[in-house]
Amino acid sequence: PIEKKITPNKEQNNENNSDDDNDDDMEIQKQLIMKMNPTQLKEKLLSLLPRMTGTPEEFRLVEHYVNALEDKFIAPQTLDFFNLATVGEWQFLFTTNQLGRPSPRLRLTELVQFVEVDGFDGVLTNRASWDLAQDGMTFDARGTFASVLPYKINQGARMTLSSSEEHDLKIELSRGSTVPNDPQELVGLIHRAMPTELFDSSDLAMDTTYLDTDIRIVRFTGARHEGVRNIFMRKGLIEINPSGMDMD
Repeated sequence: PIEKKITPNKEQNNENNSDDDNDDDMEIQKQLIMKMNPTQLKEKLLSLLPRMTGTPEEFRLVEHYVNALEDKFIAPQTLDFFNLATVGEWQFLFTTNQLGRPSPRLRLTELVQFVEVDGFDGVLTNRASWDLAQDGMTFDARGTFASVLPYKINQGARMTLSSSEEHDLKIELSRGSTVPNDPQELVGLIHRAMPTELFDSSDLAMDTTYLDTDIRIVRFTGARHEGVRNIFMRKGLIEINPSGMDMD
């Protein structure tokens, strides 16, 4: 039998060459990023995150910047130094987790993580500021939601978060806010809007993969969110509104 050879046409050859060129460009870009120092990498990361539109190229850049920072990270050698660098308020910037579909009736105006330290123990509080339009038009209810969990430090600098029995959820209304008609529905809407690893971090552990005075990157370990990374910025460094970031 005569075998028929499939010969790519000119357009297919051009597409294949284009893909190869793109792969080469991405590899060169990756190598250049790995040569940057931490200050350059942080500047690039902080410049990119607030203006992300959700393209694959942007997520690839974030991955390269994070990998390069983690590669250059030298962990604090003592618990005291680690606690000193970790304690305080951190503004949430980015998650590698798949986000849900927030309701247009609820918007988050700020998402902050508070770290309280006490030797090998501590408390992690993830606080979201929210506005709710109960009628779907006017945002007349507003306040804060907090997810609070104790943690213990073991295995170096790993923060092991407590079980769900110690998980505390709190909602506080702002002065002048109307009272939500259905508090349980409000919690559900917040759950849809927040990264799930921040809404409920119980029974997880966090490894700090990069940390300095400005930026903190953590990697989650656990059945629900294995490998998920969060990026935080020291509160007040720059102003970022999480409701304006589209990370779908």
